[in-house]
Amino acid sequence: MENKKLDIIVQACEDKKATDIKVLEIGEFSSIADYFVIVSGNSSTQVDSISDNIEDKMSEAGYEVENSEGKNSLRWIVLDYSDIIVHIFHKDERDFYNLERLWEDREKQEDKEED
Repeated sequence: MENKKLDIIVQACEDKKATDIKVLEIGEFSSIADYFVIVSGNSSTQVDSISDNIEDKMSEAGYEVENSEGKNSLRWIVLDYSDIIVHIFHKDERDFYNLERLWEDREKQEDKEED
């Protein structure tokens, strides 16, 4: 999984001490993106800081966010970079929505169909 944009996003998350960083390759299951990056912050301030750092680092590399949602609530921010969608959750929100589970279930379903 070599992808310059993905590397920048993950590093920007690590720089701001994001927790539980997950990269899900969803391209074969969905037409909305190739990857979901899902990360957690321990506070609204950290969620905002992670989001800002991703946008700053991506902009420095010449990539602009196409759309973003959630900046007002700081509980779940979504950054859309076309082929990569970044979900930055407050840790409580992430536990509640559990996006990884939805995609894990899809992968398990695909594995069964291949057998």
